[in-house]
Amino acid sequence: MKKPLVAALLSALLLGAGAVPAVAAADSGAHASPASASVGKSAPAARAGVSAAPAVAGVQAVGFAGTVALSNCSGSVVRTPTALPTDPALVLSNGHCLETGFPAAGQVILNRASTRSFTLLNAAGTGVGTLRASKIAYGTMTDTDISLYQLTRTYAQIESSYGIKALELSATHPVQGTAITVASGYWKRTYSCAVDGFVYRLKEGAWTWKDSVRYTSACQTIGGTSGSPVIDNATGKVVAVNNTGNEDGEQCTENNPCEVDANGTVTVRQGINYAQETYGIVPCVGPGSVIDLTRTGCVLPRP
Repeated sequence: MKKPLVAALLSALLLGAGAVPAVAAADSGAHASPASASVGKSAPAARAGVSAAPAVAGVQAVGFAGTVALSNCSGSVVRTPTALPTDPALVLSNGHCLETGFPAAGQVILNRASTRSFTLLNAAGTGVGTLRASKIAYGTMTDTDISLYQLTRTYAQIESSYGIKALELSATHPVQGTAITVASGYWKRTYSCAVDGFVYRLKEGAWTWKDSVRYTSACQTIGGTSGSPVIDNATGKVVAVNNTGNEDGEQCTENNPCEVDANGTVTVRQGINYAQETYGIVPCVGPGSVIDLTRTGCVLPRP
């Protein structure tokens, strides 16, 4: 959860056009009560040219090709391992980044019409074109924090027009210690760190997420990085989607998620950030990029 948008805009103006606010701001509601703050890492006013965070020594650099910028968040064009070039492309972001506002706890959005636009970036972080949604194929903040938009163009059409391929979703659970990069299309900035571990339950305000990824402290993500793909540096595949962090050391409040283990023990890690795993999306995507929650192996929440 992050500061309200108005406060973030003011901070950006005071810091100057090329500066990054020290504290993250909100999507039109990324992690916070819809009226004010935001759950997660949604965005203040974007500023081009923000330098990337230094890469971790010995880790292959990850670029921005396939990432997108939303009006308030980050995202990426993604495909499953079995997707066909002729399938409509999908954009992955957070549930709290939806233009419809935060889904309530227990709410699932499925196949809702949308004309949202996304700026597609190349490897250098330059916007090369605009993609448009035909619908919100799936969105929720229950058990996980994801949104999937189906686009009006296919994977082949995007590659033909811009020379950019979709990022592939890993079909397997991420591994502790894996070197990762969080690539924010909103800020054109990357964060390099490792998977520190996994959280049985991550609670923030009204929402609870299962088996979340905890980053090592080097990934100090900010407002606007909500929805960024978390990329395995070794494989180039997406293993998670960035969504929140504990800002103030509070316990289980908006902008201050807490960890709850299987025994109910609560742990607060101020300054630590988190992501939601994405391998569970793969079994739920059928031919033609259709989200089918009845497919074998699909455990995403249903409406």
